[in-house]
Amino acid sequence: MSGLGEVAGEAGTEDARLSERLHRTLLRFNHARLAPGFPTESWRAAVQEETQLRLLEGEYVEAERQRVAAWAAEAPEDADGFIAWFEDLKESGPGQHDPLFPWLATQATREQMDWFLTQEVAGEAGFDDLVALTQLQLPTRAKLELARNYWDEMGRGREDAMHGPMLAEMARKLGLKPTDEDTVWEAHALANLLCAFAFNRRYTYHAVGALGIVEETAPGRTACVNEGLKRLGFDMRVRRYYALHSTLDVKHSETWNKEVLRPLVEANPACARPLAEGALLRLTAGARCFERYRHELGLDLKSLS
Repeated sequence: MSGLGEVAGEAGTEDARLSERLHRTLLRFNHARLAPGFPTESWRAAVQEETQLRLLEGEYVEAERQRVAAWAAEAPEDADGFIAWFEDLKESGPGQHDPLFPWLATQATREQMDWFLTQEVAGEAGFDDLVALTQLQLPTRAKLELARNYWDEMGRGREDAMHGPMLAEMARKLGLKPTDEDTVWEAHALANLLCAFAFNRRYTYHAVGALGIVEETAPGRTACVNEGLKRLGFDMRVRRYYALHSTLDVKHSETWNKEVLRPLVEANPACARPLAEGALLRLTAGARCFERYRHELGLDLKSLS
């Protein structure tokens, strides 16, 4: 029995190494293809390399899709049934009510909170850019809602209210110095998944489902982080990003479900399956992050229950 355990342990370690290598490779790829650039004489070689990386990305996404296929197939194809199924994921979906977040709210030390936030900042994919990429050629009603969501992300035209810079400012005020190398691969996998959905039009509805479930499930988690920061003595200048998302995303979720998900499924019931897959894949990737975070922080589920 011990021999079998050792083999299983070694296999698990090797799988983790391969996953880490994959997601650090995809992370560099996503940094490169998001960054503005200039034409070069080596563009052909760059396109050939990009093709190989996109194939690697596609294999990753397709493998993940297989993991949730049976669950996603349960999603109803009528609009009322689908919305009810989608909204239930806030209670029944992977990673929901993870004990990590009440612990962050009530027990985490400053050092532990800093580590958690460093992971979160380093793994941030840029919700504004993901929404901008996803809205391309969507039907008018859905496109308008994504535009309103994007405008909120952009601070409604005010630089000091933009969400991305707000998160960066929090990191600066806390003295956090996130690096790709010091971030667990599960956080990179979360960002890589969302980028894969947004960049590849075959995954458009996956992107819509994934972004929608972020809006639906974020308020509870961000409220816990905000409470933890408040308990540790930080004022609203530091807590602003998490305090904002603990309330704003409730409204975002309501309008996303009403103005994006519902009309898409009403117009084409075949959308339900990829929307469901996108939501489940995003939740599954989040659950992996929470589990890894708890492991790194030395938290025992039994002691948290």
